[in-house]
Amino acid sequence: MGDNSIVKLRLIPPLVFLSSFLCSSLLIVQGAAPTARVDSYRVVASYPHDPGAFTQGLEFVDGRFYEGTGLNGQSTIRIVAPTSGTVVKKQAIDYMYFGEGITVLGNKLYELTWQNGTALVYDAKTLQRTGEFHYSGEGWGLTHDSKQLIMSDGTASLRFIDPANFQELGRIYVRDGARPVPELNELEYIDGEVWANVWRTNLIARINPTTGQVNSWIDLTGLLTPYEEQGVDVLNGIAYDAAGKRIFVTGKKWPKLFEIQIVPKSR
Repeated sequence: MGDNSIVKLRLIPPLVFLSSFLCSSLLIVQGAAPTARVDSYRVVASYPHDPGAFTQGLEFVDGRFYEGTGLNGQSTIRIVAPTSGTVVKKQAIDYMYFGEGITVLGNKLYELTWQNGTALVYDAKTLQRTGEFHYSGEGWGLTHDSKQLIMSDGTASLRFIDPANFQELGRIYVRDGARPVPELNELEYIDGEVWANVWRTNLIARINPTTGQVNSWIDLTGLLTPYEEQGVDVLNGIAYDAAGKRIFVTGKKWPKLFEIQIVPKSR
């Protein structure tokens, strides 16, 4: 992370970011339009979100958001009140780490780091660090299916991880039709699918965790107004309230967090 040229690859300047938003539906899959169906959305509600939070991970657990933020010297894990956006509890991460995806499984919170090959483990209630694990490659997004962790690393692969020791149990290669879908970022496990932000787009991929095929896409273009887009970074952050069947999304340095409903594309 000492190489600024590397850092800039993950920090999109506002003009580039806005430009990418205008063509987000064209995607990533090697310049071709998506093969799977592309659905839209409607906004149910919007809530305040810390515009200084470089969101790397988001989950809804026991009526509260858990959020992980990035950047060296600014990375935190935090517990956030849903409707007000108030940070209830926050734990700073060591300067050496660029915080990435998080997930809460049982009484533990797991956090990836970008290029350190280190997963940090915390007590989910106190946010006190209790341990660490190591892995190869980069860490991007993290979720779980109640039994195993699911991790993205910036490629088209998703890894399945044993939460007890962080050993890899298997992996899938994500494709839209025959085309790979690289740069899978923040993850959320929702009703048997892995939902993934795709870096530098407004798209969420809904992935079959057995086959790796993209079942469908969600195009979230237009969530922010042109005024709100000034100075923000990419869409990144998906959370699911399983009890209430509510879906939440936000982005890096976004001023708002949104509850949305998916609007399926008409046949």
